[in-house]
Amino acid sequence: MIRGYCVMLEYWEDDEKTKECITKDRWYKTGDIATLDKYSYCKIEGRIKDMIIRGGENIYPAEIEQFLHTHPKVQEAQVVGVKDERMGEEVCACIRLKPGQEWTAEELKAFCKGKIAHYKVPRYVTFVQGYPLTVTGKVSDI
Repeated sequence: MIRGYCVMLEYWEDDEKTKECITKDRWYKTGDIATLDKYSYCKIEGRIKDMIIRGGENIYPAEIEQFLHTHPKVQEAQVVGVKDERMGEEVCACIRLKPGQEWTAEELKAFCKGKIAHYKVPRYVTFVQGYPLTVTGKVSDI
């Protein structure tokens, strides 16, 4: 949450949205998940709406994406939550490989094992040629 003279006062003619995002004490809820280090530097880790909740564990897709990008075959990685009857949500990795590379879901899972928490290892893996993008270049949620 942030507060200051440069933060808006309300949403124009939208009391519901204002109540959802701005507290009575004028704090604006950004929806970002951030950490402060020992030097008070702020690092944005992800978005609350993007969080995957798997069996009570909070999983931030950006963390898994950053890890997957360390593999030399990976061009792009997008991690999303998919509905699961038993766990609530499961982790799905959508991977675009570098040209000429081949990789299997089993190899991806083996790469993750022991390097990230077991509950963050993608249960589902799909390999894609590209992603639908918005006009600003962000991956679309369509």
